[in-house]
Amino acid sequence: MAAPSAVDPAVQAAVARFGRSALAWEVLRRDPDYRAAFSRVNRADRPGVGADPAFVTRWGLHFP
Repeated sequence: MAAPSAVDPAVQAAVARFGRSALAWEVLRRDPDYRAAFSRVNRADRPGVGADPAFVTRWGLHFP
């Protein structure tokens, strides 16, 4: 009997179709710590101001 694949074929197909950034987003959006941090940043309604440097450092993300 063959060993089971370590990676789900559906996941491989999604990454091939949408790219690695989509996979990274999916992982992050399910992380409760990320969701809480983003919620705090998102509530700070500051148009045109980038993400807090601590948020960028912690999560490796930035956005306007």
